[in-house]
Amino acid sequence: MAWGGVEELDVRDKARVRHGRPGDRRPRKRATRRDVRRRRLATVVALGLLAGGAVLVTTGGSDSPQATPPASAAVAARAARSAGARRPVLHAAAARHVRVTAPSGGSTSWTTVAWVHGRPAAWIAQRSAVTLMRFDQDLVHLTLHAGSTDGGVVGWTYGDQISRREIHLVVAAFNGAFRLTYQNVGFMSGGHYAVALKAGLASLVTYANGRSDIGAWQDGVPGPGAKVFSVLQNQQLLVDHGVAAGTVNGCVIACWGETIQGLTAVARSGLGITASGQLVWAAGEALSPSGLAGALIGAGVVRALELDINPDWVAGYLYVHHASGPAAVPVIPGQLGIAGQLLAPYSRDFLAVVAN
Repeated sequence: MAWGGVEELDVRDKARVRHGRPGDRRPRKRATRRDVRRRRLATVVALGLLAGGAVLVTTGGSDSPQATPPASAAVAARAARSAGARRPVLHAAAARHVRVTAPSGGSTSWTTVAWVHGRPAAWIAQRSAVTLMRFDQDLVHLTLHAGSTDGGVVGWTYGDQISRREIHLVVAAFNGAFRLTYQNVGFMSGGHYAVALKAGLASLVTYANGRSDIGAWQDGVPGPGAKVFSVLQNQQLLVDHGVAAGTVNGCVIACWGETIQGLTAVARSGLGITASGQLVWAAGEALSPSGLAGALIGAGVVRALELDINPDWVAGYLYVHHASGPAAVPVIPGQLGIAGQLLAPYSRDFLAVVAN
């Protein structure tokens, strides 16, 4: 009878396969130890190639295993046949394609701190009281993470810590926006909503193709016909058409969030996009809305939204990769920081920058 396209043999057929036809049997040559080793090696190679999963090989200087594509049955058979003639060599994969370095000093000029496939992908600069990081979306993309409290732990593609799928590709990460219990916020990722989206709010939109944009919801974003993967909304646009919002000076608390002790200059962060599509994150420990907007505009941003404020919740990290995993490097001088540095579960939402 047939199953899976292969005809099942009856008992007599099986006997003929095992023993050969009557009269065809010949004395078997005794296998040597070398023959046994060769057959065992051939079996291991064939099973590894046919397993349907990938064969993991470590790279020279790489922090993570890389997977070879599943091989066809014909390739596996050829590998098994040739294994008896010579020992197979597993060639090391290409060198790790993500490299991140800790910034040195506090240059006002853009300094490259990350490379993807050998190409500059992220830069950092310190200008006055502001730390700026700039990212090339041709080489990296954003992932919006839900916090264990803000959003909860169930139903999210990206949850309350940098995930295993990102751990060897993460370049940077930084805080998200206001708590999801506040007014004028929205949060959606992978079709799952924590807070309904609202027309007109400043929105960080990441599309299914991995690229992100910033604009007013339903008035600039999303793009026509574009498939949206995630949206983070927070207040009104801080910068639009390269100009700061008219409320950055006269409506600090009511328009841009309550601060510790009612101060106007506190830890504050924001994210913007340039005319060429690069993303710019800005943050500092003592910034007014006007100072934050000015720093982003000075970095070439044409649209921006404010992210979180106050020292407990404003923090940014670069991740330098080692054999044991990434090490987080704080980027804001004097930042209080986040316990676990976003590599451990965190209660608030945040954004990771991950190599393509």
